[in-house]
Amino acid sequence: MAENQKNLLSDPWRMSQLQKHLCSNNHPYHKFSTGNWDTLEVKPKEKGLDTRAELINFYDSHYSANLMQLVVYGKESLDNIQTLVESKFCDIKNVGRKHFSFAGHPCSSKDLQILVKAVPIKQGHTLRILWPITPNVRHYKEGPCKYVSHLIGHEGEGSLFYILKKLGWAMSLEAGEGDWSYEFSFFSVVIQLTDVGHEHMEDVVGLLFRYITLLQTSGTPKWIFDELLAICETGFHYRDKSPPSNYVVNISSNMQIFPPEDWLIASSVPSKFSPDAIQKVLNELTTENVRIFWESKLFEGHTDLTEPWYGTSYCVEAVPPSIMQKWVENAPNEDLHLPKPNIFIPTDLSLKNVEEKTSFPCMLRKTLFSRLWYKPDTMFFTPKVFIKMDFHCPLSNSSPESSVLTDVFTRLLMDYLNDYAYDAEVAGLYYAVRPNDTGFQVTMVGYNDKMRTLLDTVIGKIADFEVKIDRFSVIKETMTKGYENFKFRQPYQQAMYNCTLILEEQTWPWDEELAALSNLEARNLEDFLPRMLAKTFIECYFAGNIEPSEAESVVQHIEGILFNSSTSVCKSLPPSQHLTKRIVKLERGLRYYYPAMCLNQQDENSSLLHYIQIHQDDLKQNVLLQLLAVVAKQPAFHQLRSVEQLGYIALLRQRNDSGVRGLQFIIQSTVKDPSNLDARVEAFLNMFEVTLHEMPDAEFKSNVNALIDMKREKYKNIREESAFFWGEISQGTLKFDRKEAEIAALEELKKEELIEFFDNHVKVGAPEKKILSIQIYGGLHASEYEKIVHDAPPPHSHRITDIFSFRRSRPLYGSFKGGAGQMKL
Repeated sequence: MAENQKNLLSDPWRMSQLQKHLCSNNHPYHKFSTGNWDTLEVKPKEKGLDTRAELINFYDSHYSANLMQLVVYGKESLDNIQTLVESKFCDIKNVGRKHFSFAGHPCSSKDLQILVKAVPIKQGHTLRILWPITPNVRHYKEGPCKYVSHLIGHEGEGSLFYILKKLGWAMSLEAGEGDWSYEFSFFSVVIQLTDVGHEHMEDVVGLLFRYITLLQTSGTPKWIFDELLAICETGFHYRDKSPPSNYVVNISSNMQIFPPEDWLIASSVPSKFSPDAIQKVLNELTTENVRIFWESKLFEGHTDLTEPWYGTSYCVEAVPPSIMQKWVENAPNEDLHLPKPNIFIPTDLSLKNVEEKTSFPCMLRKTLFSRLWYKPDTMFFTPKVFIKMDFHCPLSNSSPESSVLTDVFTRLLMDYLNDYAYDAEVAGLYYAVRPNDTGFQVTMVGYNDKMRTLLDTVIGKIADFEVKIDRFSVIKETMTKGYENFKFRQPYQQAMYNCTLILEEQTWPWDEELAALSNLEARNLEDFLPRMLAKTFIECYFAGNIEPSEAESVVQHIEGILFNSSTSVCKSLPPSQHLTKRIVKLERGLRYYYPAMCLNQQDENSSLLHYIQIHQDDLKQNVLLQLLAVVAKQPAFHQLRSVEQLGYIALLRQRNDSGVRGLQFIIQSTVKDPSNLDARVEAFLNMFEVTLHEMPDAEFKSNVNALIDMKREKYKNIREESAFFWGEISQGTLKFDRKEAEIAALEELKKEELIEFFDNHVKVGAPEKKILSIQIYGGLHASEYEKIVHDAPPPHSHRITDIFSFRRSRPLYGSFKGGAGQMKL
């Protein structure tokens, strides 16, 4: 019920339920698929039903060993695993039940050829075009939906999205099968429209059907299937390992659907080219078979119906094929065509021979312009590379305006790259350009074969960047809606945002950034960019299937383009101007609290973030904090969520802000206001204190061993390994052997040290304790908010009334990061 409460103002949940609601009443798909007080208590009682008894009846009717699949993942021998399985699962009865199935599609004829206008919670215009289709799983070896979604969802030149983007009508487009079962399925195309695109909805739908007609009439070229097959096969053979818990869930699900020989591969690699199967799916994407869901705040006040479970306002209009045919005829005459061959599909998958098999990154190269860290692949042996390049530019985040302009720049850069580099992502070479605290960051991960081609393109776009006014306007509109939707974030997310705003020295509030954005023009970015890049230093990390000489050559080439040519935009950054991210130091023995009303008054949920700041990166204290979090996590969840039922979100976890570490409780609730939630956290800590002091030595040792086992767990893929090493580089701590050192410290740890750590830093009333309580008051607790802002602070407490005055008044922790020549090595 608390989970449903959390979802009531979530547009994805609301729109999913609306699609279900507008289906046949007698099909299970139509039903409300989560639970609330009404469905679990009120309505059953009205019918004289006992919910618990009904649940047991359902179990007796449908649960049977012959319908269950089990996957066990372990390093023990098969004989040992079999013995374990038999001992643990032998009591599950096989009562010979048959698979439950519900034949037929949930859409009747009255549910098709409809246009549904719906009012979302957030700003923006979304167009969802759906068709009921034959489930792809029935033809998984042919993979017709993979083929069709690849083409309709393509973003390269000549694609539907390319044209919509050129016209300034769309921000994004996704296509593919969703909500599928063996009995029924839907194919959907979801388009985020611009304001202008919203005015051209009929043209957008017309262009979509024109592109589908193109696909229906141009045959099914085998070279496109062969490309997909090559991409899928390479992806399967070089798939990154995933967390074991995810892997076993996926395989056990596959066992419900596929024959034994395909349990591991499932539908991930289509192996049979079947033009007929592809044509069958295309022939189902017709004007007779379509459902259009159009979401926009502009429909507010123009709807006459309400979806019963989430309260979404909507109206329904009939759109017969004759109307949609007119949309097709009236749509602009643009050059839609099939994609060109993908040049990024890897062909060289050989592994490089690296002589020095180092376990940790080393610094290969250092100049006035850049520093290169390098780590060869000594663990995964896949033809993949991981690259991070941090562009440190002091001007990038020096004000709300510069922060917004840096964001606009990176989004425009990604926008310009998309037409060409979309193929790279399709072929398994992911790339991104994103703003960060000290400038912007280029990330690349995937097959190394075509990495150089893509990276050269990205650097070339930075060097020759020009501001295109039409795309600037679309990016500005997208970002404006993003900022305006900030108020619809869940209360716990607002609490996390405010905590970061209070603790991080150089962060800007969203409303100031929105105000800055609203006044920006394209010429402001044209003026800003050369000034920002005039002071640049690049921190590089290259890892994986790449030789050291190649990594050096790439960085040297980048320096040549950006710094050393006659048209270079970048100039070197003096050591004195290297940026550091510094964190506010809270005062010992004092509880700071920051109460605020939820930005969306319609949200009934309140939230608390109770943060206990403890120390700055220190080996012994790190492991004590980690161990305390391991020991307290489950009791906190049990007490605050299961016993007291404060809310669906009730958790305890560690917090690490640039090496400044602590604990945080996060609770979202309609049951109690944030001040009361704060009191419940302290009550839990009093209860936990007794548990900790009385903990048997054997239990303490068991928890220590569990934490050591976590640290000994090998990285599953190059992303995981690189995320750890890059974290050490970007924070300036450079403790590449951190895990090994922490394991050694844990092996020496005594229970008394953990108790002393708790008593000094976490225990209620501890003299060393530093607390920050972020309190977001939802609509149900407005009166409690009024009370707390008018009441005097309790003893040893201080209410933060102005975040920025508070931030300026506090000392800061020192940074680990030095200038270009002063790195701790």
